[in-house]
Amino acid sequence: MEAIAALAALAQPTRLDTFRLLVRREPDGVPAGELARLIGAPQNTMSAHLAVLARAGLIVGERQSRSIIYRVDLDRFREVALFLLKDCCGGRADLCAPLIADLTPCHRPEVA
Repeated sequence: MEAIAALAALAQPTRLDTFRLLVRREPDGVPAGELARLIGAPQNTMSAHLAVLARAGLIVGERQSRSIIYRVDLDRFREVALFLLKDCCGGRADLCAPLIADLTPCHRPEVA
């Protein structure tokens, strides 16, 4: 199941910290070397963590010149969050409604 792969990828502290940092840096993303520096991980270790997050579909890397810029795949993140809500609530609106209300401001686009 894809949700299990995503949750397993986030279950490791360095990967979770990396994912959080990338969410905060949306939509610009962060170069791989800067990620390693900001997280405090050796570059080869960071590369392995980024590979796990990418295989889980949570992040994408885009080559720009000599750097790879990593960004969160927000659509995939939304899918995982919705899966958890739907699966855990078991269709009970009384359980899901407060959770959905709490999440709504996080992804509601601003109207200009």
